[in-house]
Amino acid sequence: MSALTFKLKAQPQQRVDLSPLTPDTLAGLSNDAIAAIELQSGNRKITVGDLFDISSGSASSTDDETVSVIIENGCSKLDYIGNGMTRGSIVVRGDCGAYVAFNMRGGALTIEGNVGAYAGCGMKSGVLRIAGNAGDFLGAALPGFRHGMAGGTIIVSGSAGERIGDHMRRGAILIEGNAGDYCGSRMLAGTIAVLGEVGEHCGFGMKRGTLLLSSKPQKLSALFSDCGTHNLNFLPLLIKSWRALPGRFAEVQPRKRVRRYAGDNANGGKGEILVWAD
Repeated sequence: MSALTFKLKAQPQQRVDLSPLTPDTLAGLSNDAIAAIELQSGNRKITVGDLFDISSGSASSTDDETVSVIIENGCSKLDYIGNGMTRGSIVVRGDCGAYVAFNMRGGALTIEGNVGAYAGCGMKSGVLRIAGNAGDFLGAALPGFRHGMAGGTIIVSGSAGERIGDHMRRGAILIEGNAGDYCGSRMLAGTIAVLGEVGEHCGFGMKRGTLLLSSKPQKLSALFSDCGTHNLNFLPLLIKSWRALPGRFAEVQPRKRVRRYAGDNANGGKGEILVWAD
């Protein structure tokens, strides 16, 4: 695996679309060719060389070689990091902007700071790890789109904003901190697990899917039916699958007793909110 490091020279004045800087598009390119790649910044074009100092950990690479990308001095104006990536890895040392892992198809993307809105939108596969906090609409659908995240795993070490998993179709979102209002809203399938507290209107409009919570939300919609306490044998298997993941979810102890709430009854009632029983 060859490593490419992009060191941000200075924070840009306008937002920058970093879609071209993925392992897929950079494999086999020389540093000079990479520096000449154009990026959209506001209403104008700039080159990668204008924005970054580029260094390579390998003297040469082949078209089929997997590339590891490192972005240093990240900031909140860098958007679309990992857009459509299918392989390799990207590490951002710092914060980044919106649309991280947009349409991600594979590989691993690690953000060592905070991310903006719409991270993981359209994600199909791969692993997105966020060491800080995530903005609104994590793993959600873009406005006008019917489906949000459709596969893969998102791990947030901090907290996440509102509308996590809105229209989520498949995959897993694991939040170690707190979740904002409307968590799992209009959810179609998949799993969202939260180790911290959850805001209001949890599961609003959800059709299917599972919300796994460490504590009952302060306000739970009347459109969810209390189904009592159950021993669900699949939960220890789910928890076991987290053992290889980084962070606190790898340390969750196996248990299967939960209180189950079924809903949203205005949308068929096939979704569920599971709260760990004391």
